[in-house]
Amino acid sequence: MAVLICGSLAYDTIMTFEGRFAEQILPEQLHILNVSFLVPSLRRDFGGCAGNIAYALKLLGGEPLPMAALGRDGGDYLERMKSLGISTAHVAQVDDTYTAQAMIMTDRDNNQITAFHPGAMMQAHLNQITAEQGAAVGIVAPDGRDAMLQHAEQFVAAGIPFVFDPGQGLPMFNGEELRHFIELATWVTVNDYEGKMLCERTGWSEADISRKVRGMVVTLGGEGCTVWESGQQQHVAPVKAKEVVDPTGCGDAWRGALLFGLERGWPLAKCAELGNRLGALKIAQRGPQNYTLDFTPEI
Repeated sequence: MAVLICGSLAYDTIMTFEGRFAEQILPEQLHILNVSFLVPSLRRDFGGCAGNIAYALKLLGGEPLPMAALGRDGGDYLERMKSLGISTAHVAQVDDTYTAQAMIMTDRDNNQITAFHPGAMMQAHLNQITAEQGAAVGIVAPDGRDAMLQHAEQFVAAGIPFVFDPGQGLPMFNGEELRHFIELATWVTVNDYEGKMLCERTGWSEADISRKVRGMVVTLGGEGCTVWESGQQQHVAPVKAKEVVDPTGCGDAWRGALLFGLERGWPLAKCAELGNRLGALKIAQRGPQNYTLDFTPEI
């Protein structure tokens, strides 16, 4: 069955800084910060969490239904999704604004600085979730604030279990709102930094959160991930990448694998294992949607 993916569609402008940010930024001078980074390489990719997750899920053999908004410049993104066999039935096009844009700069240690213009993403709440869309599972990923709030409520109303993935949208919400998201959600996934912020804002520990949902996963980059269920944690070992080229979109690749497994009823740890494998595959390629499978996923 289909997986409904609520999140952003964006164009990613990706730049590589060959030095280290830490060597260029003086901590004692942050109040007068004025820095410039020379970026010899630059490229533009299709991105946004909904697009990246849909790409990963489709690659594995799933049926993604991205629900998102594009701007007047989004025609080539629509055509790309169609060429990949990804449904655009729930992708709105807003004529009076640009598609969301992410400007991402990565240093030699894979630290990233990102500037994000939301554009059409701020109209994503105009898309509505209903049971008739036929989704078995869904995800609320970073999107417009109103869209994230409304889509979480709509998933529950439609009887569709969903993953709450606040990601870079987490700072938009206060503790009360985040607690409400968790109480609505079926699963929660965050990276380690987001996990710390989520616990701080809600006043709940990871164990507490895991008792309010079926499970919580905290991704740890090259260290694998931690799966929390009913207050108990399990570490899922990482998969070693052939090489580390570009971390952009690794988390979204991981989430595509998570959704692939959840739609098939897999145990959460097994979903996480596939996520680690796909993340390792993605990091060896530049761009969030340019990798291919070197294995056949279990069906």
